[in-house]
Amino acid sequence: MTTHLIRYALTLSLAASAAAGLHARQSPGASGAVQQAVPPPPATAPQAQPPADPTAPPPVPFADWLADLRKEALSRGISERTVEQALAGVETVPVVIERDRTQAERTQPLEQYLKRRVDGKTVRTARELAVRHAELLTRISSAYHVPASVVVAIWGLESNFGRFSGVRPTIPALTTLAYDNRRSLLFREELFSALRILDRGDIDLDHMKGSWAGAMGQPQFLPSSYLKYAEDFDKDGKRDIWDSEADVFASIANYLKQSGWNPAVAWGRAVKVSKGIEAKIGQVAPLRVQGCEATRQMSEALTLSRWRALGVRPIGAQPLPKGDTFASLVRTGSRHFLVFDNYGALLQYNCAHAYALSVGLLSDQVRVPVVAPKKK
Repeated sequence: MTTHLIRYALTLSLAASAAAGLHARQSPGASGAVQQAVPPPPATAPQAQPPADPTAPPPVPFADWLADLRKEALSRGISERTVEQALAGVETVPVVIERDRTQAERTQPLEQYLKRRVDGKTVRTARELAVRHAELLTRISSAYHVPASVVVAIWGLESNFGRFSGVRPTIPALTTLAYDNRRSLLFREELFSALRILDRGDIDLDHMKGSWAGAMGQPQFLPSSYLKYAEDFDKDGKRDIWDSEADVFASIANYLKQSGWNPAVAWGRAVKVSKGIEAKIGQVAPLRVQGCEATRQMSEALTLSRWRALGVRPIGAQPLPKGDTFASLVRTGSRHFLVFDNYGALLQYNCAHAYALSVGLLSDQVRVPVVAPKKK
C-alpha cells in the first residue's frame, strides 16, 4: 500500500506538507467526493501534479548531483560507511516518476469509499486482531492515552493490518524523487532522514522498504516522521515499524499523542442537518481559511450547545450532549459529522476526510478487551 506516505496529505508545497504532518495522502474533492489513487487503498502517496515547467533548465547530470548529495550527507554527520553502502550504485527508478506523474484517479463518493474500505471483512479482521493483541494494546493505550481501537483502525487502513507495507527499496525511491525537479527539496530532506535511520542501526539497507513515495513500515511513516514518532516499545534497541507489532502500535499511538490526541473526548459522530438550516450554519460557522485542504472544508468550531440550538440533531438514540465542548461540522456529500479536536489529530496523519472518517467509523466498531499485563 502506498502509504506514512508522507504526514498524508503530502501536499503541493513544503509548508502544506509540514502542516499535514509529512504524510502523503489523498485528498477529497471540492464537492465532498474522494479523490482516490488507484490501485492501492488507502492512497497515501503524494498526489499527482502537473508536469515540470518545460522552460526550466536541464537538470544537473545525475552523477554530479549524487556526488554533491554524498558531500552534504557527510557534512550532516552521517557516517561515510552508511553513505557509501546506501548510495553505491544507486540509480533513479523510472517507474517512481511514472507513478508520481500519472497516478490514475477517480472521484468516488464517500459512501462508496467507506463501503470498500470499512466493509464487513475489514471490521471482522479488526475485531479479531484487537482480541488477539489485547494485552499489548492495553499496555500501549495506557502508556500513550490513545484508544486501542483507533490504533487498530489506522493499522488496518495503512497496511491491511501489517499484511502489506510496500516492497520497494526506500533509498532508490527517495533518490529518484529528490533528483526530480518538482519537489526536490522535500524529498532530499527525506533522503537524508532515511540515511540517518540507517546510520542509527534501526533497520538495515536490505530491509528498508516501503511505498514508491518512501513511506515505510506498517504505519507507513516517511523517514522524517519515523525520526520524530517511531518508538521502541519492545525495548530491543531498535524502532522496528516493519516487523515488531509492539513498535508499530506504539509508534501510531505516539504519533497521535504528539498530534494532540485528547483521551477525554471522542473523534466525532454522525449528525442530521436539514436543508433549511444549512444556510444559517454557513453564516454562523463559515468554513475555515487555514490548514490543509480537508481542514479548510470544515466549519469553524462552535459549542455543542450552539449546534443543538441551530437544529443539528444526532443520528441514533444517543442525544447530542449539551455543554461547552467545541466541535466543527464536516459535510461529505450527503452526510454530516460533528468532529472534535481529536479529528484534527487524524487529519495530521492523513489530511483527507475519507481517511479520517474511515479511521473513526472503523474504530467505533472495534472493542479491545482490557487485559492485565502478563506477569513476568
